[in-house]
Amino acid sequence: MLLASVAAFSQTADIHASSDKCAACHDEISKSFEKNPHHVLDTDKHLGHATLACEACHGPGAKHADSLAASDIRNPGKMTPDEQNKLCLTCHRNERTALGPIADGHAKDGPGCVGCHSIHGTDHRPLVVTKAADVNQLCSGCHQSVWADFQRPYKHRLPEGAMSCVDCHNPHGSHMQEMMRASFANEPGCFRCHGEMRGPFTYEHAPVRLEGCAACHEPHGSANPRMLTRHEVRFVCLECHSNLPMPPASTAQKTLGGVPPAFHDLRSPRYQNCTVCHVKVHGSYVNGALLR
Repeated sequence: MLLASVAAFSQTADIHASSDKCAACHDEISKSFEKNPHHVLDTDKHLGHATLACEACHGPGAKHADSLAASDIRNPGKMTPDEQNKLCLTCHRNERTALGPIADGHAKDGPGCVGCHSIHGTDHRPLVVTKAADVNQLCSGCHQSVWADFQRPYKHRLPEGAMSCVDCHNPHGSHMQEMMRASFANEPGCFRCHGEMRGPFTYEHAPVRLEGCAACHEPHGSANPRMLTRHEVRFVCLECHSNLPMPPASTAQKTLGGVPPAFHDLRSPRYQNCTVCHVKVHGSYVNGALLR
């Protein structure tokens, strides 16, 4: 039994090369890696990779050390995003972060973990980018069309560095659409800043509850001062409140829209901005028509 254990240990030892052996060829990467949080793998015996930090991600390295062939070592940078995520999530799945638990990869067919995280740090980026301007620069490298939206006249202040993409989105996975971050347990993350719109209201505006803020607002940027999906308020409202029969008063709060009463002459400027009268468009405590 003892001989078998010794033989097994010897066989395991033969396939591994220590981090010191890796540093003999990869000197720049080794020095940079010493400032990386992952370097704890080399020094903490309880994590099971003492002196073998490189091989925790790259796999057994003895064969590569002897042959110097790139095909004899695993290179996460050349793996598919799904393979990268599977490798990293071996240790990091469900790990708590400031954005929430790491549940999955960035997105289907999207970048793997090393697409956003600089593991070795040789490009002078930290492992985790935290400054708003740096986060936005990283995200905009792929999401160029979204970044273009932020150049519109009215937008959240990302170009100024007052916010970052991860203030609203969780890049590590979310149960909400567009990987939105949640607030108050499971509500849209918009309410983290716009809590006065949260409710619950006695008289709800149905789209707020059923479709969320994006039913009326364009969160990345808009030509409208209220960041609406249309440049004029009336056009947003008429997407629901037109070409529908007017519901009975008893069911008015259960419908999504209806034709405005006849005195709403949209040719007159006084009726072209619905929120002049319907001031509580997100919901009201006292009026079913959202007038106050």
